[in-house]
Amino acid sequence: MPSRLDSDIDYGNTLVALGCLCLLATVVLGIALGPTGTTSADPAAQSADGERTILLGVQGVGSYVEGGSVRLLSGPEEQWRESSADVYFDVTRLDNGSVVAGYMAGGYENCGPYESPCHRTGYRIVDPQPTPEVVAEWSFPVRNRVASEVHDVEPLPSGGFVLADMEHERIVIVENGEVTWEWQASTRYEAPDDPTRSDWLHINDVDRIAEDRFLVSVRNANQLLVLERGEGVVEVINADRDDATDDDGLVGDPAVIHQQHNPQWLGDGAVLVADSENHRVVELHRTESGTWEPVWVLEGAGGQRFDWPRDADRLPDGTTLITDTRNARLVQVNESGRVVWEHQLDYRALPYEADRLPPGETVGGPTYGDADTVAAMGGHVPLLTPLLRLLSAAVRLPRWVGEIHLFAALCSLGLIGAGLVVRWRD
Repeated sequence: MPSRLDSDIDYGNTLVALGCLCLLATVVLGIALGPTGTTSADPAAQSADGERTILLGVQGVGSYVEGGSVRLLSGPEEQWRESSADVYFDVTRLDNGSVVAGYMAGGYENCGPYESPCHRTGYRIVDPQPTPEVVAEWSFPVRNRVASEVHDVEPLPSGGFVLADMEHERIVIVENGEVTWEWQASTRYEAPDDPTRSDWLHINDVDRIAEDRFLVSVRNANQLLVLERGEGVVEVINADRDDATDDDGLVGDPAVIHQQHNPQWLGDGAVLVADSENHRVVELHRTESGTWEPVWVLEGAGGQRFDWPRDADRLPDGTTLITDTRNARLVQVNESGRVVWEHQLDYRALPYEADRLPPGETVGGPTYGDADTVAAMGGHVPLLTPLLRLLSAAVRLPRWVGEIHLFAALCSLGLIGAGLVVRWRD
């Protein structure tokens, strides 16, 4: 007769085998039933709208600090790519057909106060014809490559450029290669001794919304500022919290927007925001009391919740183009949240910002008014959804991984662990 020891070993082996089988089934079914990675579109919308041309800035592939590129997509096809920088961010087509892009790259010898070789950040001009190449560059050295990049650069009617400088936490205008104007965030926010040594405010976007007026995204303060040359800050979207502590400084309510990216000024009293850390896109309107509140919220599209969206553009036809970063996709939706076009990138890609051509990101656009909130696809699962968000921030999960897969994987690993414990005890 088999001994109790043999019986326990068999039981342990059974648990391990069952756990492995469940884990394998989770992976196989997840891949089989997950997104295909192809471009899709509502047929009626596609035939009425023609092929979509998208200018895309990709921060990296499989990493936040390498593999960046500027790409032009026409429908499902990639027309060209420039990938000489470590990372690329905001991209804008200029009137002459070239592209200006915020970037960071390493290997520079001209490092100012820092040791050589170093990284530099700024903007590059890419000429796509006849083959994509960098034809001009303006940059400055940074202490390190983390949270120090120029995320946004925009052309000005004068021929210069306005930049959001995250290294020194300022907004600058560059004309003919020289800084001709700057606004220092330390005039409003209490600065650390050396902003270059910490991820202080993470100013990640600036848009010209009128003559001498700019919309500025201060990510770590959960705020958008309307900045006017000669006047400073004239309006704060998501005003300072009364209950903030001294350690918090001046911060807005994270329930309104939380560490946002790429806001778009839709007109006086309306702004569209990629509300990144809330994993949604929101349209905010100014109330009669002067506060700003969400009137339209989209947390997912096409049966998939957003995962760290970092750009949203309201197009002239009233639809919204969204860059869903960690899901590695671009999705265009109407006011009800229905997908009219979607493009899936390689799941390891980290798209940062996308412009529909023409006209790119406009200043001013259709508003959705007091529309009903569009619910998240699949809802929020306690414990599992936060854990999944945490994992996706740390590693590049396959795009098919959802809460149900995470739950099944945890159960499988639990069975395997229990089986190994049984065997080890005996």
